[in-house]
Amino acid sequence: MFSILNANYLSILIGFFTNVLALLTLNSCALKIVDYDLKKSTKSLLISKKQKLSASEWQNWQHSDPSKDTISGISTFLAHDFLKDKKSKPITIAIIDSRFDITHKDLEDILWINADEIPNNNIDDDNNGYIDDIHGWNFLGNSNGKQVYRTNGEYTRLIREYKPIFDNYKERKIPKRLRNKFDRYKSALEEYDNEIKIVDENIRYLDSLDELRIKIETKLTSILPKTKLSVKLIDSLSKINEKSIEELKILRTLIAKEDWAKSRRDYEKLKLSFLLNLDSDGRDIIGDKSDNINDTFYGNNKIYIDSSGNRHSHAIKTIGVIFAKKNSEIGVTGIIRNEAKAMILPVAPYGDTHDKDIALAIRYAVDNGADIINMSLGKEFSLYEDWVIDAIKYASINDVLIIKSAGNRRFDLDKVLNYPNDAKNHSKEYVDNFLKVGATTNKIDSTLVHNNSSYGKKEVDIFAPGKFVFTTLNDQKYGYRSGTSLSSALVSGIAGLIRSYYPNLTASEVKQIIMESGVSYDIMVNKPSTSDKKELVPFSSLSKSGKIVNAYNALLMAEEVSKKKNRK
Repeated sequence: MFSILNANYLSILIGFFTNVLALLTLNSCALKIVDYDLKKSTKSLLISKKQKLSASEWQNWQHSDPSKDTISGISTFLAHDFLKDKKSKPITIAIIDSRFDITHKDLEDILWINADEIPNNNIDDDNNGYIDDIHGWNFLGNSNGKQVYRTNGEYTRLIREYKPIFDNYKERKIPKRLRNKFDRYKSALEEYDNEIKIVDENIRYLDSLDELRIKIETKLTSILPKTKLSVKLIDSLSKINEKSIEELKILRTLIAKEDWAKSRRDYEKLKLSFLLNLDSDGRDIIGDKSDNINDTFYGNNKIYIDSSGNRHSHAIKTIGVIFAKKNSEIGVTGIIRNEAKAMILPVAPYGDTHDKDIALAIRYAVDNGADIINMSLGKEFSLYEDWVIDAIKYASINDVLIIKSAGNRRFDLDKVLNYPNDAKNHSKEYVDNFLKVGATTNKIDSTLVHNNSSYGKKEVDIFAPGKFVFTTLNDQKYGYRSGTSLSSALVSGIAGLIRSYYPNLTASEVKQIIMESGVSYDIMVNKPSTSDKKELVPFSSLSKSGKIVNAYNALLMAEEVSKKKNRK
């Protein structure tokens, strides 16, 4: 039986070995780059990096300079050199994400402090409705300190909301005023049914592994001991039982995958109990009215993880990319130095984020002085889209820049909806303070775009490094992580430098500078796809700008624009 899970497992193995090879060597063909630089005329460069990367180069590849290092980085170190004698002003970057480990040594002293709130006195000193919100606010908790860890997919919530309405209609009799909702309801049902099908097939595949093991063990009863079987024991039996060597090989593989199979089965059952559960959202402990945007004062100030229960691990990797200060020999180099603080606003559980939490987190960030909001999150459905749109408009009116990840589903976002967004149903953008970011690799060749990244000539604004990015992890650890979450964070770091050193520039101007000052790669690349067939397209066709961000170029342009504004 060759199920979806089996195919996924094989693809994971293939991806793993591909990644290992990528870590050992970086090969690329000669190509032409158009490099924007205000101090020089636009020029063409031949890039032909063929050497293996050293350990230190791997840890910092995203900060490398395309011209100098012939790697598709963002020129962070050149940017830092450019800024070393310049004055900056403190800024705040709001991280709308999950809770994180605030004890990491590379993330010391990065937290925003609410100066109008007295810590731990259980009083709302600044009268903003949030008690003891010293470093931000956790929208996933309650006043007793409990947390929401898992919740539904948004399509599950949408079905639960709309099912009572549309069960009373036949499709041909749906009123025109309800047609848009009905179309969303149908799409949600399709996604839900597809997810149920995948879970069922995965569980059937796992069951088939159990059945195969029982069958082999029954056949080999005469040579198998009655003790617990292990890989080591099977290896010893293989040496003296040549007639059963093929069965023993299969049994060895099944035993080696035993822990994986158990954890996978637990995960599939967990999906049924929270992601796909039509009877419960998992949000009950909060006690708010999730369908009422005016019910605002819920949650708690626990923006950090602790040693008990499930421990979120997403936010720390994005925070490290922006803020890490390399306080150890193997530490992470962040983009921001001492110019910014992190306002932590947890909204993301395992499952899809609630629109209400996103909207209120954006408003909290704006009201409490954030200059930039990083949202490394997303989903394909939105039950209360207008709440989030209003919050994004509120950020725009108050000159706050929002930077969001494009997602890791390999979708063409010009065809597939992705939330939150700055355009409704692929229409015209309703704000100019919103950037959506895709992910690239360190290879300047056909694999330049991360194979999991979503893209879109209209909907994705720009790309940034997002594969094998070295960053901070829980429990004082470090590691390489991949995804557009890292790409979004890198762009937020660049935006932070601009807003810190050139505070007279607006959010809209910073967005335009980041897009226009990126580096253009005049090459054909593999378009991300769920298909095994590769399709080569111009890199410039996968985003609005057609570029990869560049910190140094962005600062050069920011300085020129800032000077022109000052002369007026």
